[in-house]
Amino acid sequence: AMDSRTHTEFHRAEEADSPAAWLRLAAAVLIGTIGGVGLWSVVVALPAVQAEFGVARADASLPYTLSMLGYAFGGVAMGKLSDRYGIVRPMVLGVVVLGLGYVLAGAAAANLWQFALAYGVLIGTGSSVTLGPLMADLSNWFERRRGVAVALVASSNYFAGTLWPPLVQHFIAAAGWRATHVGIGLFCAATMLPLVFLLRRRPEMRRAVAADALLAHAQGKLALSPRALQILLCVAGLACCVAMSMPQVHLVAYCGDLGYGVARGAEMLSLMLACGIVSRIGSGFLADRIGGLATLLIGSLLQGAALLLYLMFNGLASLYVISALFGFFQGGLVPMYAVIVRDYFPPREIGTRLGLVLMATLFGMALGGWMSGFIFDLTGSYRAAFANGLLWNLVNVSIVASLVLRSSRRLAPA
Repeated sequence: AMDSRTHTEFHRAEEADSPAAWLRLAAAVLIGTIGGVGLWSVVVALPAVQAEFGVARADASLPYTLSMLGYAFGGVAMGKLSDRYGIVRPMVLGVVVLGLGYVLAGAAAANLWQFALAYGVLIGTGSSVTLGPLMADLSNWFERRRGVAVALVASSNYFAGTLWPPLVQHFIAAAGWRATHVGIGLFCAATMLPLVFLLRRRPEMRRAVAADALLAHAQGKLALSPRALQILLCVAGLACCVAMSMPQVHLVAYCGDLGYGVARGAEMLSLMLACGIVSRIGSGFLADRIGGLATLLIGSLLQGAALLLYLMFNGLASLYVISALFGFFQGGLVPMYAVIVRDYFPPREIGTRLGLVLMATLFGMALGGWMSGFIFDLTGSYRAAFANGLLWNLVNVSIVASLVLRSSRRLAPA
């Protein structure tokens, strides 16, 4: 019976990890890299937008805040649509909304509020379909290489962060921010819609039925209700990203306060993101060998170690090394939540479940960035902010460690 079950699972894995699945993955990475512009363009355009509308820097940051909110809530809504209708309908809707948002922001925004609403309601929501829903969809097409597939889709976010900012800056300098936004909208629609139709095929139902059988066994090990597991993953994701946001949001300012200059801090941040790409892909390979929960626990422990190093060392060379290490350690954390959700929830619920967890991580980034600044204002130093990040990281480690212990329990055979 054991040999028969092993043979069946191996055959199903061969069927899932097919050339069609890898082609689908390539299309998803391209879509995510193009559509990820929604997270980065507003940051580059901020000075030009501030100058044209004549507003303060804090007010000019409003479009970014609203776009992140749109991204968070849009991910849940698009995930629900993908669970019900498949990935193509929400993807087409997201691309249309994204393109329309850019065209309206560039051609019709007469003041900052109109510009900010274009980002929050349209661009943020449209971009959201290129991360969580795509990760959820690809997780249903892979078995043996699921971790790698999900990590590659998640890396498209970082690919976008590497490619888009210099391009956006170039076109803003050459043609202005309005023409650049219109051009981005038209480019996204023209390139992403053809790629979306490579995703038309849906996973076979017999694979979903087999996945439900494995799911029952996995849930039995955890001995948690789906609601309890969902809450724990959301709290873990929020705590993880509160800790993660401290260096990511404040590293440039921290270097300025230390007298090294903001340019050095920007270099460290770029190095951190580059190492994060390597980390995301590497974590996928590791997850395929030891599982998503164990990989998440290792990454969380290492992220805490890097935060501790920030507390211990503040020399220029040390900060470059620690920032690289932090990128290596934290880059793979977010994709692991997709792997875990796929392992412990029914395939037909993955989009919604993952959307909720990713929304919690985005709230964690927003909360952590604000909290670190608040603590700095109170203490006049970032040491307490790093210590705060460590405490939140400990919350994350505690939750994930308890889930790992539960998952390692042996169940009596039926």
